[in-house]
Amino acid sequence: MRVAVFSTKSYDREFLDAANATAQANHELVYFDTRLNPKTASLAADFPAVCAFVNDDVGTETLKILAAQGTRFIALRSTGFNNVDLKTAAELGIKVARVTVYSPFSVAEHAVGLVLMLNRRLYRAYNRVRDDNFSLEGLLGFDLHGSTVGIIGTGKIGMIFAQIMQGFGCHLLGYDVYPNPKFEAIANARYVELPELFAKADIISLHCPLTPETYHLIDANAIAQMKPGMMLINTSRGGLIDTTAVIEGIKSGQIGHLGIDVYEQEDELFFRDLSDTVIQDDAFQLLQSFSNVVITAHQAFFTRNALTDISTTTISNITDFEQGHPLKNEISYQPLVSTATSS
Repeated sequence: MRVAVFSTKSYDREFLDAANATAQANHELVYFDTRLNPKTASLAADFPAVCAFVNDDVGTETLKILAAQGTRFIALRSTGFNNVDLKTAAELGIKVARVTVYSPFSVAEHAVGLVLMLNRRLYRAYNRVRDDNFSLEGLLGFDLHGSTVGIIGTGKIGMIFAQIMQGFGCHLLGYDVYPNPKFEAIANARYVELPELFAKADIISLHCPLTPETYHLIDANAIAQMKPGMMLINTSRGGLIDTTAVIEGIKSGQIGHLGIDVYEQEDELFFRDLSDTVIQDDAFQLLQSFSNVVITAHQAFFTRNALTDISTTTISNITDFEQGHPLKNEISYQPLVSTATSS
């Protein structure tokens, strides 16, 4: 099957080609560096399938163009699907499938890495020593052992993050609209309501999907309930955080540390080299200027294990559609079904 693959980098081509060969699927994968949006959708003319990534615009306008050109299947190289208008896709007869499972360890481990980097100021220590500055002033951290960690979303990734933090000797507070019995089985772990989690957690890590219910979950009201100087980690979706409110929280000292691998307006920034340009996003530039903020460019998923899983599942989804098999990873439009805060 001919597949138009958008938002591709060298690593996407490497792993998708390998998965295509391993499965002996013989799909014709045509790669485009550009993001998918209404202006670029014409590139997929006469392609029955399109493969999209997290920051591609698979909204109403894009879908209508794709449908008019003959596209009948969207294969997402991601778990999240907040960038897809499922209602319009269903109305146009376009099926959508995603990657439901890939190495959850990759994201959970990255979140822990952000915690360690922020707590012990490893980013500052590294740069200091390179400049022959061996002073410890300003590098004081705290023991993770005995700290209280709040975990919002206790699906696969949240569970692994919880298990790692339990290994440090942390007390765990969880929140999820669909509680996970495995979380409650962890020593020193219990579910609480959000106000209690906000009030008691030294560290809060977000592991829930972006839905209408979780949009700007961390806003000015939530931040006001948090412990002064707390640490906030987000490796899920940028829209979970109200950036303006978080900036005010950092300036006031209510948020003492911020580690993010995602950003609400990241589609104009991430996955590109902008080192020779002047970034016009003032909020992002302000975040960059804070000494207690660490930003990584949506790389939490980026391990060889995860890319192998993502590519293998993507090729399998395309093959299932081509052969008329049931789509085990299909996403259907379900307007009456509530969405869980788990990932």
